[in-house]
Amino acid sequence: KMPATLMLRAARVARSVSALTRGGGRAFSGSTLSDAAVLDQLAAGQLAIHKLEAELGDPVRAMRLRRQHIQAKLGGAHAEAVDALPSDAMDADGFYNKVDGACCENVIGYVPLPVGTVGPYLVDGKEYYVPMATTEGALVASTHRGARAITMAGGAHTELIGDGMTRAPALALPSLEAAAELKRWLEAPEAIAELQDAFSSTSRFGRLMGVKVGLAGKYAHVRFKCFTGDAMGMNMVSKGVNVVTQRIIDKFPGTELLGLSGNMCTDKKPSAINWIDGRGKSVAAEAVIPASIVASVLKTTPAAIGRLNMHKNFIGSALAGSIGGQNAHSSNILTAVYLACGQDPAQNVESSTCLTLMEEIPASEPGGESSLYVSCTMPSIEVGTVGGGTSLPAQAACLGLMGVKGAGETPGANSQQLSKLVCASVMAGELSLLAALSVNHLVSAHMALGRRDRK
Repeated sequence: KMPATLMLRAARVARSVSALTRGGGRAFSGSTLSDAAVLDQLAAGQLAIHKLEAELGDPVRAMRLRRQHIQAKLGGAHAEAVDALPSDAMDADGFYNKVDGACCENVIGYVPLPVGTVGPYLVDGKEYYVPMATTEGALVASTHRGARAITMAGGAHTELIGDGMTRAPALALPSLEAAAELKRWLEAPEAIAELQDAFSSTSRFGRLMGVKVGLAGKYAHVRFKCFTGDAMGMNMVSKGVNVVTQRIIDKFPGTELLGLSGNMCTDKKPSAINWIDGRGKSVAAEAVIPASIVASVLKTTPAAIGRLNMHKNFIGSALAGSIGGQNAHSSNILTAVYLACGQDPAQNVESSTCLTLMEEIPASEPGGESSLYVSCTMPSIEVGTVGGGTSLPAQAACLGLMGVKGAGETPGANSQQLSKLVCASVMAGELSLLAALSVNHLVSAHMALGRRDRK
């Protein structure tokens, strides 16, 4: 005899099948079914969990029903974990409608991250508050300390050195001779103009800037560098390069596209080519800080910081065989800003490559005060102020806090300014950490700020 619980479930499934039949092959349209009926169809495998938003037309309801379905599937402590994950302690409609179709799939909630600010931080003559999302105690405080010292000394100065997102498809040609011929043609100045027409047909803002070809026998990896306005630009570049690649295939018969990304781009992986040629925004920042400010704010001396920087960031990184790791903790600050501002945190791999310089400047006259010169050079900061996670309300608010939300009046201006603020913030964090290490204050600072008394 069938148990009562199974009979009840069978009846629900039968009703769902009946609804499916009446709907001409669709389980339901819009919000015509009750929550219980939708959960029954999920349990019966008649509705895919990732299609809830499209079928219901309501991202908030889809998220809530997905949570219930997963709780029923998991049971026990795992189901309680779903309850503990916040889901609607915010403007749920505004948030989930922005997420749907743009940022995430199979949504069941969100992970709240505390956001702290660094500032007021004087960068290029203007004060900023830089948001950082992190769960590492002492990180925001330390970066803020570095920013305070730099601001007291007159502020940070930044320069944009380069701006171009890259994509490098992998091509197979009939022979080495054919591959070499393709390389010569692509790297000739006249080829850019021809290919630019194809690239521009896919975007209002995108512009093809240059090409570099790497050969491995008869195989060619073609690295296109493109301007992408205020977008980080990966989708824009991929779309344009796809059309350009077809133009190449038409011009060089026998050419085969192996993959639109052939890893010479290079995205989300460490590489020498990004370190040398740059990817995204290439930025440098510098500051000069008098010894009196180094002593009062950072509790150390220019000589001590400069000596440690040489042994840690240069000698230590050389012994480690590091590529782009000539820094103390660039990734820490950059990733916290990325999380707050809707950037792709996986791109911290290449974006956080950084060369940190710190050296004592002798006094200009006898009895005078020495100073500390500090700079950070970052060749591959990949940021955007439109697209992706930048449209989410909280992340957009963080961008707005710095005055770089959305597209700038001049294409690319906001994303370039964001990259400068990222580099300047990294410099503040580098300065503070090197100062703490030079007098062995690191552990005591983390114990004071990273450990809450739970008594």
